[in-house]
Amino acid sequence: MIGLDTNVVVRHLVQDDPIQSKVATGLFESLTPSEPGFLTTVVLVEIYWVLTRGYGISSDDVAAVLEGLADSGDIVVQDQSNARAALRDLRKGADFADALISHTCRASGCSAVFSFDRKSQRLLRFQAPDEA
Repeated sequence: MIGLDTNVVVRHLVQDDPIQSKVATGLFESLTPSEPGFLTTVVLVEIYWVLTRGYGISSDDVAAVLEGLADSGDIVVQDQSNARAALRDLRKGADFADALISHTCRASGCSAVFSFDRKSQRLLRFQAPDEA
């Protein structure tokens, strides 16, 4: 298994640099189920941010890309169950990073997640710090 950094994945996905994209795609084509690539949850969040903020790709389209990576037999995703749950919340309008925080905290036994983010309070059951 080999780890894949955000910039390698993005070069492969968007094909925006002739040299780096070719190298990244070659690396992706070399991955197999017995020698997969590994994506950390940090890389997933960075991919989401780069594609939505840097390239202006819609959240739904990025969710589909991330789901495609997670579905690939040639890719292993760290904390797969929480990442997939966060992708479901993303499709419901939540921020991907906040959804991943929510699911990871709850899976780790946290009784609550506190945030000033009102949208996350509404969509992800985060609690306002003044409710502590």
